[in-house]
Amino acid sequence: MAKSVDFYFDYGSPTTYLAWTQLPALARRTGATVNCKPILLGGVFQATGNQSPVQVPAKGKYMFEDLKWFAARYGVKYQRNAHFPINTLNLMRGALAALRDGYFVPYSDAIFQAIWVDNVNLNEAAEIGKVLSAAGLDAQKIMAATQEPAIKEALKSATEEAVKRGVFGAPTFFVGEHMHFGQDRLPYVEELLGA
Repeated sequence: MAKSVDFYFDYGSPTTYLAWTQLPALARRTGATVNCKPILLGGVFQATGNQSPVQVPAKGKYMFEDLKWFAARYGVKYQRNAHFPINTLNLMRGALAALRDGYFVPYSDAIFQAIWVDNVNLNEAAEIGKVLSAAGLDAQKIMAATQEPAIKEALKSATEEAVKRGVFGAPTFFVGEHMHFGQDRLPYVEELLGA
């Protein structure tokens, strides 16, 4: 039986960005398939009563330092986005279109880089277009896809499915029915995949 991990994510989560930087190596080491599942974190928060750590000042302060520590440990670039929080509704719809149409990795690389390395304000549609075009993607086609009724419904359904599975934040990983929340749980995800 093939090994796989379900990866529930939202581009607006810095810990999801950090997880994204580590998943390719984890997949190579374990031979696992990563099933990327775009969700709308705001919808998850609303459904579960959860909130962003930045809503709790002491927790937010700790988390921002922790993110820098993990980025250094992973050897990846990271910068707190001055425009945070980012409204990721169209970005997550774009992720579903990218999965459907076969350009998910370059799309995700571009979005994560723009938010968490290059400090781009992706609350602005024009900035999203620039980022996608610079990545060699058809920005106009992608932006149009985010308005398709089927894509809109797919994001809503994916978010509802995540909540039903017990997701309350991002990133969340499932190996079978074993759930782990947070990029710092990737070692445990790897243990499960290796079992």
